[in-house]
Amino acid sequence: MSVRVRFAPSPTGPLHLGGVRTALYNYLFARKHGGQFLLRIEDTDQGRFVPGAEDYIREALAWCGMVPDEGPWNGGPHAPYRQSERKDLYRTYAEQLVANEKAYYAFDTPEELDAMRDRLKAAGVAAPAYNAVTREHMRNSLTLSATETKERLDRGDDHVIRLKVPRNAEVRFEDIIRGWVVVHSTNIDDKVLFKGDGMPTYHLANIVDDHLMGITHVVRGEEWLPSAPLHVLLYEAFGWERPAFAHLPLILKPDGNGKLSKRDGDRLGFPVFPLDWTDPVTGERSSGYRERGYYPEAFVNMLALLGWNPGTEQEIMSMEELTGLFDLARVHKGGAKFDPEKTKWFNQQYLRMRPNEELGEHFKASLAKIGVECTVEMATAAAALLKERATFPDDMLEGIYLVKSGSPLKDNAEALAELRKRWKPEAAAFFSSFLQAMDDTSDFSAHDVETCFQSVLAASGLKIGQVMPVYRLFVAGRMQGPGMFEVSALLGKTEVGARLRTGLEISAEWV
Repeated sequence: MSVRVRFAPSPTGPLHLGGVRTALYNYLFARKHGGQFLLRIEDTDQGRFVPGAEDYIREALAWCGMVPDEGPWNGGPHAPYRQSERKDLYRTYAEQLVANEKAYYAFDTPEELDAMRDRLKAAGVAAPAYNAVTREHMRNSLTLSATETKERLDRGDDHVIRLKVPRNAEVRFEDIIRGWVVVHSTNIDDKVLFKGDGMPTYHLANIVDDHLMGITHVVRGEEWLPSAPLHVLLYEAFGWERPAFAHLPLILKPDGNGKLSKRDGDRLGFPVFPLDWTDPVTGERSSGYRERGYYPEAFVNMLALLGWNPGTEQEIMSMEELTGLFDLARVHKGGAKFDPEKTKWFNQQYLRMRPNEELGEHFKASLAKIGVECTVEMATAAAALLKERATFPDDMLEGIYLVKSGSPLKDNAEALAELRKRWKPEAAAFFSSFLQAMDDTSDFSAHDVETCFQSVLAASGLKIGQVMPVYRLFVAGRMQGPGMFEVSALLGKTEVGARLRTGLEISAEWV
């Protein structure tokens, strides 16, 4: 049997990272087993349709490296892949259930439905439902005569088609992740399958499309677990073999309990969407991981481990490695807490693995945007030093002092304040001696700079903590950054000497 899975989002807004994880697990499962990964747009609820949402889904999946084998944009043998374009076929299947006495027509008005719920509440029923008991007292084809039912249909009376849930039945199915699930039919109401507006509900369209598209495994979020018994009943009503089910755990907020939401991201300062999104109605803008500077490989790697583990200590995995290791049986049952700091860590690891030439090109382009020009060679050499402390490519802009000539202390009130706090008069003699020793070095490699520095330090009787912070501020204007001997070698003897002299001139005013 060839594995066929689908990701079936609704175009009601931007794709949440939980949705991306669902797509990813489907994609990895399909690739692992040499199967097909389908995309289906479930847009039967036209009232919730949001312009631009479908394009967002397409772009987000492409950015993550998950191109469907079949879908609305690349077609396939089961086209169309938008449910709104398939609506004519759903009525046929709904009528088939009615003909086989597995479903029925219901003509109840909204007022009659409200009255039924009020009666049940008054009788002490906590959750009133249209079910095997209440349907016997409602206006439907089970209580009306065949003649009256036909007259109503011929007249065009408003109606829906409801599933006829069997009484006193046990619904059982085995979930790949959660094991056996057992629900009694008394806890399942007679769901509407076909609405009065001529559109199917999610439940009918979902089952019909999964069957017609040959879906073998339904891998979806935990929020659909309560609907699974109903779907099992629908497969049984049609007499179709049902796919295997796997319900994924929730992605939880970093603090406290509950499902991760956009509000949590706004509150704690991290995105919950893969790409930037602007609401077409309100104009509200929500940030995405791509625009924040995350690499798609880092985002995907992080998502894969958010609810699944390979059974090893390995954390950094390419899409190919994830595919080889992925197993639905190793997906956790419990919710997975989202960790925004761990997400940054993943990006940092992937940035460090990037070729220096690629980072240099990015660094050069970022510098050009703020009016600083340098050669590709210089930008690449600087990036090689800066990437070890960077989380995002634009973090390297903190190393502007590596490519921009002149003292980094100029017009830098923060650095000057730090220097004044750390400056000791005895350091002046050390740097004067260091400058003289530097002039005598023929090679200005990082090793030679360090040897020269340590030699002068030993002769001065000072400790490294008394001069290294000052050296950093003189040359880099920052207390953090790459190793100063490597920085000095990159800048060159002339530039380092000039910066040291400027620093001595500034600090001489404080003596």
